[in-house]
Amino acid sequence: MDTAALLLTLRLAGLTTLILLVLAVPLAYWLAFSRSRWKTPLQAVFALPIVLPPTVLGFYFLVALGPQTAFGRVVTHLLGHPLAFSFAGLVVGSIIYSFPFALQPLTSGFAATDRSLLEAAATLGSTPLDRMLRIVLPLSRGSLVSAAVLSFAHTVGEFGVVLMIGGNLPGVTRTLSISLYDQVQDFQYAQANWTALFLLGICLLALTLLYSRQRRSELV
Repeated sequence: MDTAALLLTLRLAGLTTLILLVLAVPLAYWLAFSRSRWKTPLQAVFALPIVLPPTVLGFYFLVALGPQTAFGRVVTHLLGHPLAFSFAGLVVGSIIYSFPFALQPLTSGFAATDRSLLEAAATLGSTPLDRMLRIVLPLSRGSLVSAAVLSFAHTVGEFGVVLMIGGNLPGVTRTLSISLYDQVQDFQYAQANWTALFLLGICLLALTLLYSRQRRSELV
């Protein structure tokens, strides 16, 4: 197995999961309790990565970061190098691609919170931030775990997006899924088998953890 690709994949998945939770928690809270007319269109936009081919997402991301766009030129000027074909670019692309896998479990978990508790806290002068931190999040620990597990596993298995954004640079953008593709292309089926088994094991372990926790919650 490609050790460098393994370490890079775990680093990418861990960092992406942490950033996703930070971004998704406040947005999920807003989606769960807001009555804004923009709620439904925004939910559709955030869910696009689930149904959109990853190569399409990667292509538009690559174009947006290119020197032909103002955004791409600004990013290149600020960083001193293009965001595409870099580890930072992989992180940004992974955040976008895995965002619904963090957002949807959190939104569902937050929406299931007993509204009477929130109303009682509001009458006592609690702010929305206080209600989120002191009531919603403690009651939604299972949703937080689900969001983290799904985000991590989904990022580990990425292929199309990371290939389009990062290419195949050893030690920089070559993840395990890309390494597996290279091994198959080179007819290294024995190595490809170990890489595929590792990816399969991570996904199976993640889903087992997820469903076992759900089962324990149902029995309580």
